[in-house]
Amino acid sequence: MQAGFPFSRFANRLATLGELSSDHLDLLARMPSSISHCSSRHHLLRRGELSTHCHLLLQGYLCWQDPDGRDGRIISIHVPGDVPDLSTIYDPRIDYDLVTVGPAVVASVPRDFFRELAEQSPSLEHALLLLILADAASSRNWILNVSSRDALERVAHLLCEIATRLRAVGLAKDFRIPSPFTQSELAAACSMSAVHANRTIQELRRSNLLEWHSKTITITNWYGLVRLAGFKPAYLRLPSRDDIEAPRPSTTRSGDAATLAPLR
Repeated sequence: MQAGFPFSRFANRLATLGELSSDHLDLLARMPSSISHCSSRHHLLRRGELSTHCHLLLQGYLCWQDPDGRDGRIISIHVPGDVPDLSTIYDPRIDYDLVTVGPAVVASVPRDFFRELAEQSPSLEHALLLLILADAASSRNWILNVSSRDALERVAHLLCEIATRLRAVGLAKDFRIPSPFTQSELAAACSMSAVHANRTIQELRRSNLLEWHSKTITITNWYGLVRLAGFKPAYLRLPSRDDIEAPRPSTTRSGDAATLAPLR
């Protein structure tokens, strides 16, 4: 992918699902779009709308949110390179609200462009369908996460998933995750109270599994976090990474970590 190509992370994600030829890249490079810099909690789509455009995330995070929930329940989180509403190329109806989590940069792409891609290339059509199926698999796992795991496992699993997806598109290589999440947003994603979310993060800190400073989460013991979460990434439909270089437990005594500032 040529340097500076604004949609390279999306192309890289497609390439994990099938080989992209130079012709495929040329088609993607002609993607029509309007790019918006959005503030935190900006609504891109609302329940009940009929979508005419898909939203490709370039920077930041997006989430699907239940507009009827009192706590703003989050039902999925998306990272750069994702098109959370890709399924609208087959059905334009919107069932939930698509909202930014922190500031984000988003490309709005006519849904007809993706339909034309599918018509012009069977391999691209297959890759797009696999992306939609991967989203469906993530949704099933999200249900499992909030219904069957305890609080520590839920938060650990969410962070493992986000880190894995970021690394797949060339981000978080050092296991540092840019985090715009507030305490209430983390709670909404893990189906718990804000107070419980804060206590859970403090416990993960005391266990020397991660550090959370301001807008950055640093996973300090990747394998420990994976074991705690029972994280098995096959559902993400990403290439396996047996050669992953991940941080091991630090030498910090568990009591020292408790002096960190609380999640805000």
